[in-house]
Amino acid sequence: QVQLVESGGDLVQPGGSLRLSCAASGNIFTINVMGWYRQTPGKERELCASITGGGNINYADSVKGRFTISRDNAKKTVYLQMVSLKPEDTAVYYCNIQGTLYSGYRPFLSWGRGTQVTVSS
Repeated sequence: QVQLVESGGDLVQPGGSLRLSCAASGNIFTINVMGWYRQTPGKERELCASITGGGNINYADSVKGRFTISRDNAKKTVYLQMVSLKPEDTAVYYCNIQGTLYSGYRPFLSWGRGTQVTVSS
């Protein structure tokens, strides 16, 4: 009932920048928390950044000062601006959105399919 479409992943050189986008659609009544996670082979998925409906933002220590999360509620879209990228930022990036459906006002939690970010020279 909720679809997430991510975009923006690419191959970039160290020190470069990328902007990821994740747009939600479907039977959505409200969106609460929006976040970006990343995962590399053999490791657990880890939180990069999250933003609540009230604008409270949380960053992982590894991305503080380099990544900026933002949201456009009218477009039901969350962004992740990444600068000063490092090879260790290479991962599949997933967006995660939590909210409420119109159908019975039930809560939902949805994941995107992921977008590959590769930082390499």
